Amino acid sequence: MRPDEIRALSADDLAKQLEEAHRELFNLRFRHKTRQLSNPRELGKVKRKIARMETILRERELAAMGTALLQAQDVGPAAPEGQAKLTEAV
Repeated sequence: MRPDEIRALSADDLAKQLEEAHRELFNLRFRHKTRQLSNPRELGKVKRKIARMETILRERELAAMGTALLQAQDVGPAAPEGQAKLTEAV
């Protein structure tokens, strides 16, 4: 799954996909240990897929934090006049 396809998913869909990928990784590891896995590269592919999803989740989390921070700064109290003059002089 490409990153732009992952970004298009809703939060619930992304969580379901991530859970499914973790389940798939578990099954691949199990098959690998029992020597039933024909292509061990599948492990790396699934790990990368999980990493992409977790990265996009983190991007969304940071974007939400940034938005909340900007809103908090807009609503916050104004600086006292003396402090404004001090910053202008410097």
